[in-house]
Amino acid sequence: MSASTTAPDQLPVVVIGAGPVGLAAAAHLVERGIEPLVLEAGPAAGAAVRDWSHVRLFSTWAELVDPAAEKLLAPTGWVRPDGATYPTGGDWAERYLQPLADVLGDQVRYGATVTGVARAGRDRIVDSGRDEQPFTVHLRTTDGREERITARAVIDASGTWSVPSPMGADGLPALGERTAADRISYRVPDLDDPAVRARYAGKRTAVIGSGASAFTALALLADLAKEEDGTHAVWILRRGIGAGTYGGGEADELPARGALGLRAKAAVEAGHASAATGFRTQAVERDGDDGLVLVAEDGRRLDPVDEVIVLTGLRPDLSFLSELRLGLDERLQAPTALAPLIDPNVHSCGTVYPHGVNELSHPEQGVYLVGMKSYGRAPTFLAMTGYEQVRSIAAALAGDQEAAERVELTLPETGVCGGAGLFDDPGAAQSGEGGGCCAAPATLQIGIGAPAATSGSGGC
Repeated sequence: MSASTTAPDQLPVVVIGAGPVGLAAAAHLVERGIEPLVLEAGPAAGAAVRDWSHVRLFSTWAELVDPAAEKLLAPTGWVRPDGATYPTGGDWAERYLQPLADVLGDQVRYGATVTGVARAGRDRIVDSGRDEQPFTVHLRTTDGREERITARAVIDASGTWSVPSPMGADGLPALGERTAADRISYRVPDLDDPAVRARYAGKRTAVIGSGASAFTALALLADLAKEEDGTHAVWILRRGIGAGTYGGGEADELPARGALGLRAKAAVEAGHASAATGFRTQAVERDGDDGLVLVAEDGRRLDPVDEVIVLTGLRPDLSFLSELRLGLDERLQAPTALAPLIDPNVHSCGTVYPHGVNELSHPEQGVYLVGMKSYGRAPTFLAMTGYEQVRSIAAALAGDQEAAERVELTLPETGVCGGAGLFDDPGAAQSGEGGGCCAAPATLQIGIGAPAATSGSGGC
């Protein structure tokens, strides 16, 4: 039977991305008797997570394992790591994500980059017979071959890691940003890597951003400054420093996340970092000694720096979805029904209302953006929010609307939902000194009331 004549319920649900939420989606689909096909651009599960493998999450193992995924893993003899401990990104990928992908077997394909999704035989203009057509997913393999897969539904869990926001305050690259690319990084540095350490040791580094990723970079550079003379961070803030600049601190219900902000504050107070406030970057220029000079919109020019670390957030890649009819908020690029619930201008993590398939649906029936991608440019995503999203979607695809709409979500009301983490060693993690996830999803308890007292979960 050809793809064009295959009954819709016999087609797979294509899941884009083999990260935490994509693999959880596959597990929930399997639990519902629906065939998933996970397409991962990288060579292994959790490719994006592996990019920040050196960072320790401020979520414990107890909060990082999806229930449906654990049911799949249990028959293999897999044992959940100590629930009270905090994994690094590398731990999460190797000890949970890869084993889960291995259990799914041929239902996960690596080296498969999705280049386009559409309705079979219909571009976005055509109305006639649109909803009756399956989806066609175009992909490119690592050896350059192109393929087309037919799917009954598409769950895009590709995240936002591949598209970091630029340093320009207007959302566009600053003048000179592209030409200075050799001196600019958009990731939290791994200072245990000798080459990376050498890049920043004894140097002046500008850190642009105000979330947990920036806190992490400041704390790491402060530690380096204690060991390497001449090391200094210049913290670039688009706003001033106020009561909420460093997050929830000791009042944060996620103690590791609160401690991270306090370490950034300590770095400034100790003189390892200086702050340039109200600085909206317009340009980056090279001076005569090959330093980089940041120029603000108001004309201010900072003293030259050697390196720049830009941690101004992430944004979704919507280019391969251009033939689909998505309903996206004009500001956040999140689903229109979800956007008002997560708008960072209005809400903190603790005021995000329960949401599932209803908020994640689009005018194009059968396509869903989940995980960090569902939040568009909003920085407040928590990973078990993603687990709950895909549980709801899988229920809807199975025709169980009652289960799909039964969503409960409890989140901490204090602190800042964002970014990266620290925890230089497990001992520090246990004592709550730092924490987080490097712009990757972390987690919270969902549907079981308030978080446990030992919760160290965080968000990005």
